[in-house]
Amino acid sequence: MAKTGLVQDIRFERHETGYGHPERPERLRAIAEALNARGLTGICVRIEATPIDIDLVRRNHDDEYLERLRSWCVSGRLQGDMPDTGICEQSFDIARLAAGGVVNAVDAVMRGDIDNAFCAVRPPGHHAERNRSMGFCLFNNIAIAARRLLEDHGLSRVLILDWDVHHGNGTQHSFDEDPRVLYVSLHGHPGILYPGTGYAHERGRGPGEGFTINVPILPPGRDDVWRAAFDDPILPAVERFAPQFVLISAGFDAHRLDPLGPLELETKSYGWMTDALVAVARRHCAGRLVSVLEGGYHLQTLADCVCLHVERLLAA
Repeated sequence: MAKTGLVQDIRFERHETGYGHPERPERLRAIAEALNARGLTGICVRIEATPIDIDLVRRNHDDEYLERLRSWCVSGRLQGDMPDTGICEQSFDIARLAAGGVVNAVDAVMRGDIDNAFCAVRPPGHHAERNRSMGFCLFNNIAIAARRLLEDHGLSRVLILDWDVHHGNGTQHSFDEDPRVLYVSLHGHPGILYPGTGYAHERGRGPGEGFTINVPILPPGRDDVWRAAFDDPILPAVERFAPQFVLISAGFDAHRLDPLGPLELETKSYGWMTDALVAVARRHCAGRLVSVLEGGYHLQTLADCVCLHVERLLAA
């Protein structure tokens, strides 16, 4: 059994997004209750969430944006740069906690304290651009973690695989020109789904050309389509890249029951995808892997998928 870290903190629930918003505190409550009920919390290693040093956030986000977001939260404004991105007075501080928990998990894996980790954090991050919030996201947690690996731990090849049903525009744009990060995203086709980016021809720019792989999927997008995409082009490209660390943007909204996605994955699909990336990490980087929660809005399905995901990490 692997030593799997778990980032959980009740303070993440203090990020209030407004009545009826799908990215709500109940998501984390459902996950926590399910992990406890199945005995998984107790066999994971608790990783503390601490407020991230704002200088680490500045590596991925503009000062002007950070000051704008901070002032909006303090003033009691109810939305960020986009109407879909709800905020409250505490949101800036909770975003620091979320990003800090992810960085703490990455650091713990690099020290060898744990083998891998799952970070049940909110607000999510993969839509957050350098200079604006969007798509429920404030800080790009996984991009900040990748920069931590590159700039502080001295790595030169980091894989980010994003299986959220929505394309991670913010993450892609963070590393468009950086050949040190291979960004791979499977998502609902941008012609019909938010945020309208992630076409197959988007492959990076300049020195980063070829280090972005987008696999847009049309409905119904069932398990066989995702398996075929893993077979080609994803796993061959990942093998050539030979990552030194694996990061997963783990959204669970491509499930057939999710209210925000048009695709039809089953719960079991997240098991084999986890296994595939665990195997990549084992072959190339001594199992080093950190997974970060993104989307997933059907509470029972989210809880079931996360439990399966954590079980597979523990079995690594």
